Amino acid sequence: MSKQLPDVQASSPEVTVGLNRVGVTGVEKLVKIDREERRPIVLMAEFEVYVDLPAWRKGADMSRNMEVIDETLEAAVSQTAYRVEDVCGDAAERLLAKHEYTTEAEVRMEATYVVHDRTPASDRPTQSTADIIASATATDEGTREAIGARVVGMTVCPCSQGMSAARARETLRELGVDDDTVETFLERVPQPGHSQRGHATLTVQSEGSPDVDLHDVIDVARDSMSARIYNLAKRPDEDHMTYESHADAKFVEDCVRAMAEGVVERFPNLPDDAVVTMKQSNDESIHQHNAHAERVAEMETLRAELNGDHDLLRRGDA
Repeated sequence: MSKQLPDVQASSPEVTVGLNRVGVTGVEKLVKIDREERRPIVLMAEFEVYVDLPAWRKGADMSRNMEVIDETLEAAVSQTAYRVEDVCGDAAERLLAKHEYTTEAEVRMEATYVVHDRTPASDRPTQSTADIIASATATDEGTREAIGARVVGMTVCPCSQGMSAARARETLRELGVDDDTVETFLERVPQPGHSQRGHATLTVQSEGSPDVDLHDVIDVARDSMSARIYNLAKRPDEDHMTYESHADAKFVEDCVRAMAEGVVERFPNLPDDAVVTMKQSNDESIHQHNAHAERVAEMETLRAELNGDHDLLRRGDA
């Protein structure tokens, strides 16, 4: 005769306080993303799944969360043209449906994605990687999905470059070079500045699934820094990256603003209420600290700021 086990999680807690997120993290699963007329993309993804918990319930059904993730990934493998953010959306909606006490379910996913590149000067095939960031939040009012990427690049400090340019200008004048030639030289030959490895993160969230392509997100993030970097680099490629980065020196704040400009230009069809998150962190080379800047804004606000819509800005919408 089988013994019925008590459902302790469904009992009332001693302290009746509700929780925003209860779930599991670090769940690793293979995800297969089918593509029309191309071989599928296979990702080793790490998931986080959460539900909210009312004050009257002691715990969430952890095994049920794992069951939902397994079911969702099986469904993803069997369907074509499946987007990575839809995997999260499907799982969040299943979580919401299976937990009758839940009003909000959230699924997050990260995976390493390989991008096929060509080196900038020698034009050789190479690869780079980006971290895919996808998530979805499901409620009775609908599901909001997000897709994004975290990439690595190179930045050069405009401040230290300006000091180097001032020293070069003074030295050239002492050597008898006329002012016009000095300025022409400095314009054509960017002066040294201390460089950093930069980390750009860009995500777009909207109702349903964002109308963006993952490769476009990666491109906008990579182009927001002073220069792209490549795993394979022959001497002409190294020279190219060094020159390009110093020709486009940027503060950490400039990188975030460049991401904002890139999003508005690359994704004109995004709805006004789509939420864009832009972050830039630089590993400083001459300091022990690092630099960081970020911005979270709706598309309507970013468009207004870039278009100089001062009426909207004065209303406090930005």
